Amino acid sequence: MKSRKIFSAIILIGFGLYFYLQRFDLTGMKDYFTWPTLLIIVGLAFLGEGYWGRDGESILPGVILVGFGLHFHLAGKIAIWPDNIGVFVLIIAIGFLLRSQKTGDGTFYGLLFLVLSILLLFSDKVMGWFGLVENNVSSLINFWPAVLVVIGVYLLFAKRRGRK
Repeated sequence: MKSRKIFSAIILIGFGLYFYLQRFDLTGMKDYFTWPTLLIIVGLAFLGEGYWGRDGESILPGVILVGFGLHFHLAGKIAIWPDNIGVFVLIIAIGFLLRSQKTGDGTFYGLLFLVLSILLLFSDKVMGWFGLVENNVSSLINFWPAVLVVIGVYLLFAKRRGRK
């Protein structure tokens, strides 16, 4: 089992600073003493463990937690920040792609989630591209969640080549 010294150190430093700074009535910072900030702190601890501790598997949860925390902070404050399910899928895609750089595993899933996030973020434009064949595509669009479920079940239960 790998040592989690870096993870623990960053958690203690982050939570210590969070609770210490919370005691002061800092103007403009009150909005940031919320649970998304705690997600960011834990995510930074995972990222620290992933990069400094050379545990590539910690990169994915780190990116997801930091990304979700940033999303919850930015969604209502920045006008151009999309408040769409595609943002969450994009964060997961970035996590898989960054983890694959370190471990060499997960590139396919990162690209799959990236394509899905692009489709979700730009669904109105994608539907415009299919305007010529709208009747056939509109019936397919109603079933795309089922396609995702089928792909997920296949990935979960399909026998891998080389494994017994």
